[in-house]
Amino acid sequence: MRRWWSLFKQMAGRMKRQMMVLFFACRDRRMPWYARAMAIGVAAYAFSPVDLFPDFIPVLGYVDELILLPLAVSLTLKLIPAQVLEDARRKAEKIRLAKKPVNWTAGAVIVLIWLAAFSWLVRQMLR
Repeated sequence: MRRWWSLFKQMAGRMKRQMMVLFFACRDRRMPWYARAMAIGVAAYAFSPVDLFPDFIPVLGYVDELILLPLAVSLTLKLIPAQVLEDARRKAEKIRLAKKPVNWTAGAVIVLIWLAAFSWLVRQMLR
């Protein structure tokens, strides 16, 4: 069990680094519009509380997190020009080594979205 957990933590860490690379690449002016649009879409889906398959569905609920999202990230990284990708990876690694939070505002917005969705759901259930 520990082996699986260790593997899962490694994959999650890799995904976090790749999302940071996408973030920095999107901010680069040399990034093509189609790659930027794809990166924004992947990031929006990754941080969205709405999934293609809801998590409460057995097995299928985690397909997007385990298969679809990594595939979308991989495809998006292939659309980014080599120099932009290299610069973005360097910036992401610098942030990772400094162990500084990237953006507390984005985290707060996501928490607020979750709270709003939860309160809406509770109101709907009470009606």
